[in-house]
Amino acid sequence: MSQRSRVLPGFGLSLGFTLAYLSLIVLIPLSAVFIKSLGIGWDGLWEILSSERILKSLQLSFSAALIAAFINVVFGLLLAWCLVRYSFPGKRIIDALVDLPFALPTAVAGIALTSLYAPTGWIGQYLEPIGIKVAYTPIGITLALIFIGIPFVVRTVQPVLSDLETELEEAASALGANRFQIVSKVIFPILLPALITGFALAFARGVGEYGSVIFIAGNQPFETEIAPLMIISRLEEYDYAGATTIAVVMLLISFVMLFLINLLQAWASRRTGRTAR
Repeated sequence: MSQRSRVLPGFGLSLGFTLAYLSLIVLIPLSAVFIKSLGIGWDGLWEILSSERILKSLQLSFSAALIAAFINVVFGLLLAWCLVRYSFPGKRIIDALVDLPFALPTAVAGIALTSLYAPTGWIGQYLEPIGIKVAYTPIGITLALIFIGIPFVVRTVQPVLSDLETELEEAASALGANRFQIVSKVIFPILLPALITGFALAFARGVGEYGSVIFIAGNQPFETEIAPLMIISRLEEYDYAGATTIAVVMLLISFVMLFLINLLQAWASRRTGRTAR
């Protein structure tokens, strides 16, 4: 039997190019970050990481990213469902607006959100009298992360919903299943791997976001300072070891959380009989 022709070169050469590219783009820069941070010794690392200001910024960054990702999963699913299952005036416009956070510069998004939700903003002026303060609080940070993360969930779930045959729902209904059972037993298990992927992407984007958050956060020490801001501050002070140390901590925590999310995604894919995307 003749050997099957391949567009790309053989496994050995393809793997070599892949590893070389991965090393130049990812592994070598990350190794430099680790080496730079370890250069100050364990005592120096502990002194930086035990700072209450650093710990507060890390806690704020990861907690806000997690909350925003969870909210995006819920509303991203609803938005994707409406775009796939229903026809309505302006559908194409809304579908295009979903990608706006991708195209809009993050600094512009931050300025726009601050203008809207500041105490004198278009929306903030009505929230302030009833005791709801959005701008310059963790709520504003979470709102900015929701804005930049929603496309990841929608664009991950939308293709799966498009491929989901309505005949499955009709068959379940014919067998006596009610709407809740159809959603929980038929639709949700199929969407679960895509939802987990969208959650992971939105969370990863939120953890490292800087431009859209920096304006609405207010950057108050111990309250609204995010970890990326602390890295920038250390770089401006020429404290490269301190900046890389914070970056390494963020990298390790993010890697562990994304690894656990990927394990959950693989479990959900096996459970539904679908391969992970």
